[in-house]
Amino acid sequence: MSDLSVCPVCPHACSLKPGQQGLCKSRYNKDGRVIPKSFGTLTAVALDPIEKKPLARFMPGKKILSVGSFGCNMFCSFCQNHDISQKDESDLYRTEKMTPEELALLALDLSVSDNNIGVAYTYNEPLISFEYVLETSKLIHKAHLKNVLVTNGNINRPILEEVLPFIDAMNIDLKVFSDEGYRKFGGDFETVKTFIRTAHERSHVELTTLIVPGLSDSEEDMRKEAAWIADIDPEIVLHITRYFPQYRMSAAPTDINLMRRLKEIADSYLDHVYLGNV
Repeated sequence: MSDLSVCPVCPHACSLKPGQQGLCKSRYNKDGRVIPKSFGTLTAVALDPIEKKPLARFMPGKKILSVGSFGCNMFCSFCQNHDISQKDESDLYRTEKMTPEELALLALDLSVSDNNIGVAYTYNEPLISFEYVLETSKLIHKAHLKNVLVTNGNINRPILEEVLPFIDAMNIDLKVFSDEGYRKFGGDFETVKTFIRTAHERSHVELTTLIVPGLSDSEEDMRKEAAWIADIDPEIVLHITRYFPQYRMSAAPTDINLMRRLKEIADSYLDHVYLGNV
């Protein structure tokens, strides 16, 4: 009988021996169950403007308690949070343990003292520890606060279905509009598209595309992307964000004139398009 266990969270479907961790550096096989070793381990805690998630049309002007852990199930060479998302727990210089109950209490305290509206699960890929998001988000709703998820969407639908009833808003990365582009960084294009469609049915959804030279800067791809989003709902917000050199990419920042052309293309399909980092 095999002692391997398959992780159900994302398309990688890591088949793990006891004690072995998956590609995300977060989930591992413990006694035949694949669980997150990152559960309750936080690498970042900050009270942010909601616009930084980015969310442009969900409770604008409010603040939200933002938390992140470590690990990711995609491996983008331009990652802006690579110091936590691409690291194993042993490589981290500072972590903080916080149970779902402790995080919910902190969020509630800040709702009184600092007008905090809830918790945003962000910075790394939060759904590789979906169990933590699920437990915390239930408590946050009981406290009459809001849950925001910032995710790459490279997550299997059954996992999304578990957390979706408790998520009020999401920003989902739509990194590139092609199968080939997603394969380069360990993602699955169809999984992400299914995630976006499903999330939009029951949550406020905004999308972000980072315009990376040579990857996501094609005018034709932006036309296809915007048309696909509009087919779901032209009211969906799209953030088109300017790339700057980061992690393993040293290409020059995206040309501002190109950013403006891409926005014009998206504007012809969608009602709410925003430029970021310009």
